[in-house]
Formats: sequence, C-alpha cells, structure tokens
Amino acid sequence: MSARHTPSNPRTPRQAPAAARTPALFPLFLDLQDRRVLVVGGGAVARRKIEALRAAGARVVVGAPELEPAIAQRVDDGDIEHLAASFDPAWLDDVWLVVAATDDAAVNRAVAAAAESRRLWANVVDDAELSSVQVPSRVERGRLQIAISSGGGAPMLARHLRERFETQLDESLGELAELLTVQRERIRRRWPEIGARRTFFERLLAGPVPQRLRRGDSAGARRAFEQALAETAPVPTGSVALVGAGPGDPGLLTLRGLRVLNEADVILHDRLVSREVLALARRDAELIEVGKKVGGNHEATQSRIHAMLVEHARAGKRVVRLKGGDPFVFGRGGEELEVLHAHGIDFEVVPGITAAVACAAYAGVPLTHRDHAQSVRFVTALGRDGGDPIDWPALAQERQTLAFYMGVSGLERVRDRLIAHGRSADTPFALVENGTRARQRVVVGTLAQLPQTAAAHAVQAPALLILGEVAASASVLHWFGPAPLRLEDAPDAAAIPWAA
Repeated sequence: MSARHTPSNPRTPRQAPAAARTPALFPLFLDLQDRRVLVVGGGAVARRKIEALRAAGARVVVGAPELEPAIAQRVDDGDIEHLAASFDPAWLDDVWLVVAATDDAAVNRAVAAAAESRRLWANVVDDAELSSVQVPSRVERGRLQIAISSGGGAPMLARHLRERFETQLDESLGELAELLTVQRERIRRRWPEIGARRTFFERLLAGPVPQRLRRGDSAGARRAFEQALAETAPVPTGSVALVGAGPGDPGLLTLRGLRVLNEADVILHDRLVSREVLALARRDAELIEVGKKVGGNHEATQSRIHAMLVEHARAGKRVVRLKGGDPFVFGRGGEELEVLHAHGIDFEVVPGITAAVACAAYAGVPLTHRDHAQSVRFVTALGRDGGDPIDWPALAQERQTLAFYMGVSGLERVRDRLIAHGRSADTPFALVENGTRARQRVVVGTLAQLPQTAAAHAVQAPALLILGEVAASASVLHWFGPAPLRLEDAPDAAAIPWAA
C-alpha cells in the first residue's frame, strides 16, 4: 500500500492542476495483522476492499446503514464487525486506517476530513485528491507482492502494467519466496558478508532451484538449494527448455513459453519461427537459426543442433530450443531430450499449440464433428529412412480427419494413394498456407482436385493439409484472413482443361 507523509497541520481542500493533485508517493507496505481498519460503505466496492484487508489479517469494522448480502454474511459469521448507522467521526478513534467506499461524495468527504483532523491515513476510493493513501494495483505470488501505483492519476495504466506482470511472473515465485524466507538465517550465517551473499543469490536465482519449482519438483528444489548453499565458488549450471512457439501468431505463445523466452541466454530456433515470436525474447539473448532447408541433409543438421544444445548448456547458459508448433508433434523433440538426458543436462518442456489445431481453428475447420469425424490423425509424409511409412488403408477410412504435416510436396501421391485405398474422390480438403499469420491463405476443394488446386494458386510452405468432411466448413465458418480460394478462383483457371 503506497502512502504520502501527513503534514504537521491538517490539510484543506486545494484547487490545483491534476498533476499537482497526484504528487509523488512514498511506497510502503503496511502490517495490518490484528489491527482495526474501518471501511465506510456497504456495497460491492466496500466488499472488495474488505476482502483485501481480511486477506492481510486486518480486523475490519464496516460502517453503513445497510449491507449487501455478501458483507452481511461475513458479519453473521463473526468475520467482521458492523456499525449499523450513518458515518460518525467517533468511529475513527481506535482504527489504524480508514477506507471510504460509498457512492455518496458528501460522506466520502466527511470521512476524509475526519481522518485528516486525526492525522489518520485514509483512502477514498476513486478520489485521489481526498486520499492521503493510495491502494496500488498488485501482483501477488504467495508472500511476494509487486505494487504498482500512478498516484491515482493514471489508474488504467497501473492496471495495464499489472496485467503484463501477471503474464510474465510464474506462480512458482511464491514458493521460491517462501523457501528463501525459511532459509534466510542460514543464508546469512553462511554468507555474512553482503557482497558474497549477493553473489550467492545471483547464482541461486539463475540456477536450478527456480527451474525445479516451476516444474513442481519441490524436493528437487530443496536439494539444489542445499547444494548451492554448500558451494564455495560459483559453479555454472546450464539447462535447456524445449519450447513450442506455436504456428506463428505471437498471441498463441503460451505464458510459460513467454516467461522462458525472457530468461534465455541462448535461443536455437527453427527457420519458420515467426519474427513476431522472436521479438518477444529477452533483448540480449543470442539468437541462432538452426532450421533445416529443403533438400538439405536433415540428419547432419539435427546432429549439429544436438551438439550446440550440449555445448551451450555445459557453458552454464539457459538455453531455449524454440520450435514451431509443438516440439512433441513431428518436431523431433524426443530425440533432443534423449541427447540431453544422456549428457546429464537439466531440461524442461513447454508445449506449444500444434499447427494442426491452430491452422484448423483459424481456417474455421473443426477437427472433430459429431456428424462427420470421430477421430483425428496427425500424419507426416516421411519416416527416418525417407521411405513411405504411412498406413494408407487406415487413412482411407471414412469419418475421420487427416492433418498432413508435409507442406505442399507429394500432394499427387496423397490423392492417388487415398483414392486407391477407397477414400472418396469427393472428400473435401482445406490447404492452409501461413496459418495464423497475417498472410494466411486457405485453398479448398475436393480430393480429386487437390494437386491441381494447390498448383493453380501456387501454394507454398509452410502449409498444412486438412482432409475430411469437416474441411467443407472452411467455406462457411472462415473468420480470419481472406475467404477461401477454389480452383475456379485461380487467375488462369479458364485456360486449365481440368478446371471446368
């Protein structure tokens, strides 16, 4: 709770520019445990203030002729005290703080004046000029609190910043604060000199203790803390986070993914991770593109990625392996974790929204539908040996949706194999190019026309093929980007014999 020093003489109302009425405040956190606090008002605003004060351990007295049901229930439960009357300045005689939360401006002014005459801190809700103390926007993680105040002058800005901090600060910080509180005296005894203690904390907070708490490993965090406390010199401890970047829209990156990007020293990213997602990373992080190019030696490239992950982690760096979509859906994430495990490197996995789910959603295609598709298959075209590992008879069955992670190569093969194994040539498809991005295009048609339609519209990677009865929804339910294109919409469709 932020506060302003009370002058030696009571204030009188002032007429001044807005900036003068919202002076710089001195930030202060109050210990209200078992201290009486008066809340004047019995409505919804008063209820919110009462809840916050009770959470801080205050003994709340609410003064109002009438109370809303939720506050009245608290009174009936013995949780708070009720003064059932209109405001009386005598109510302030034995309280530490007063909050005026009525919808009557005259009552609020009377409360502020009575508090001022007693040199008592007062908060008048939504009235910075009458308030001698402001209640800030807060971000809470257990006993850890971050208070944000504009002095009452720009409350929406403070709220905006609070929302940003809520997305960036992991919930596990509360448990970390609790651990450090419990261990405070041991830390001070181990490192009595402030400089050495500061170095210890820098090493501890950049090491495995916060990482293990984030993954819910409290016992592992305590072991790592004990090890750090016993060390006599800094020991670099690197780690790797395998992060799914989603299909391209930065708004689809998970909160956990955003937090990890803001902690990374090194980011090894795929070629197709969007610039907008990379822009969310920590400004001084080292960005290294490790994408595989068409026609290149993918195995050699993957081996180089493995080597770089190990090299940077062993150097004590926090490494993020950033993959498009989800790292465990055709992202070779499992292979990379196997390498890290074999080298004893600490790792975590942050899932991403996989391309099939996101592209289908942005194209207006439900992957499942009670009337048309009871299952979904995610399919990749090639196996490790470059052969044909696909079970075409199984994929040709009806009442299922197929999502091909294969770009735009091999569309003739997909059409021919599926039709040969019994899938109807009239099965709808939706080919989503640059899904979820500003340049998204959706091309639709039937299985028989699949390769010709893609060629007529020059569809290029990254593109994802959705095939099944549900794909017909794209023509009706599309909502993002331009309307879907058909074969006959191609510029030179009239000259193509098979376009009729």
